Amino acid sequence: MKLIIWLWNPWKKYEKTRHNVWFLFLDYLAEEENFSDFKSESKFKWEISEWRINLEKTILLKPQTFMNLSWESIRKIVDFYKIEEEDIIVLYDDKDMEFWKIRFRETWSAGGHNGIKSIISHFWKDFKRIKIWIWYDTKYDVSDWVLWKFDEADIADLNWEIFEKSLNILKEKI
Repeated sequence: MKLIIWLWNPWKKYEKTRHNVWFLFLDYLAEEENFSDFKSESKFKWEISEWRINLEKTILLKPQTFMNLSWESIRKIVDFYKIEEEDIIVLYDDKDMEFWKIRFRETWSAGGHNGIKSIISHFWKDFKRIKIWIWYDTKYDVSDWVLWKFDEADIADLNWEIFEKSLNILKEKI
């Protein structure tokens, strides 16, 4: 069994923010791979969807916590399904990469990402990760910038090929 986790802030007011860029990928992945609708489990602090990628049962996890508390939801699902570290891929945003670039690594520091810091401090240092650029304009405070919504021009300029490339990386690494 494989687990794909994307770090985000789950409430409506955070939709289309830079921190939640992977939410757009989620829609793409679920549609492309025919995943089930997401089911909410409040006691576990998650929404999950299940299907198969490369004939391997795969769970998509949307933690229902703030990004820096993602570890709470991750702990519950890892324990419940007894998922091994090597079967997990975490998707998240990175403010220090070039426009709409992606990167896969099996080991990496957290940089300044609080969601990744929470996972490292409660679980593992080395785990599979895919990160996507969200850019950072240094004239703004980092927290204001990552919680700023993409405008329609940003969405229109989105290179949808980045999601296809991300899906191909997932299929290769699962």
